[in-house]
Amino acid sequence: MQHKLLTMSRTALLALLAVVALSACKKEEAPKAQAAAVAVPTNGDPNAWQAYASDVVKKNMDGVNSAPFVYFLPEESDPNFQDQYDAQAEKVKSDLTRGILEGNMLAFVSPASAKMGDLVIASFADVAAGSMKGVKVLFIGQAADNERVKAAVAPSGVNYVFVEAK
Repeated sequence: MQHKLLTMSRTALLALLAVVALSACKKEEAPKAQAAAVAVPTNGDPNAWQAYASDVVKKNMDGVNSAPFVYFLPEESDPNFQDQYDAQAEKVKSDLTRGILEGNMLAFVSPASAKMGDLVIASFADVAAGSMKGVKVLFIGQAADNERVKAAVAPSGVNYVFVEAK
């Protein structure tokens, strides 16, 4: 009898805790102040571009369940541009070859928008049609590069999002 009473007490306590937890979840949160948008950098400063990219990526995380893959290239006048381009191209190809799971994001950003577009197009050339459903691809660049990047990634089945860096 005492064991039955103890079991009922535990069950009642667990039910009470569940009700309290659920009611706490339903409390309205105070509105969060919107942080000011990070402006598009007017020069090739990599730190400014990465801060800008971070801001844009955060604003496009809906439907993304894990940390995004962010690929960045400096401006073309950077003395190490070709080395960085080659390294990023290899990284993207490697990531795509391993496979990107649904709920992930690939974000591409660079002050050298055309070159980043070239990198995306080359990287997606061998991706199987329909193999990336539920994956978001975010391209942050110039409007002139949007359609060609979109056309290159579309067969893979990704959710393509373009943000113009203007």
